[in-house]
Amino acid sequence: MNWASSEVVAVLAFLLPGFVAAAVFYSLTCWPRPGTFERIVSALIFTALGYAITEFGLWAVAEIYGTGSTAKTDETVKAIGEWRPLLFILVAVALGVVFACLSNADILHRPLRWARITRETSHPSEWYSAFARLGDRSFVVLHLRSGRRLYGYAAEWPSNPGEGHFRIARPEWLDDENEQPPEADGERPPANGVAAILIPAAEVSMVEFVPMQNR
Repeated sequence: MNWASSEVVAVLAFLLPGFVAAAVFYSLTCWPRPGTFERIVSALIFTALGYAITEFGLWAVAEIYGTGSTAKTDETVKAIGEWRPLLFILVAVALGVVFACLSNADILHRPLRWARITRETSHPSEWYSAFARLGDRSFVVLHLRSGRRLYGYAAEWPSNPGEGHFRIARPEWLDDENEQPPEADGERPPANGVAAILIPAAEVSMVEFVPMQNR
């Protein structure tokens, strides 16, 4: 049992940079957390990349400061090697941030779509992809399950449909003619004096994106 425990600890210590990189990636993106097996696989991939980058970086630094002297190169490698565990973690964090940026900006799949290799995006769902592409330059019309429609700017939106809330800034309730309804019974439309409205995503049946220049 002691042997098994020590082996498990050694494996976890080896995979620690990969788990750190994966944790950073999933904390900065909207990709759902994978299961245990997928986590181990992603940790292995990040660990392999992290170790390769770190070792290459150490070798490059040693070559630069060694200036061709084998003894000086070995001495530099030994001195830098004491910082190797910390470097592994720093590289892991950097890998997580880089891959999160690539995913959030759809950089990996964009050239593949241009080359007609795939129609997929780097985003976790069509819902997230639509808001990532159109959310910053469009107003939205939320069709609620109650039949009402709310127009405004989606300052925040949920990463997944059915979960979380929309925060609609500059909101207006629309009538059948897409106009703001008149005041009735002393009730004012939200656009008059309301900064924002929170709408549960579960109450939204459809979302329209309205280009800003059209409004």
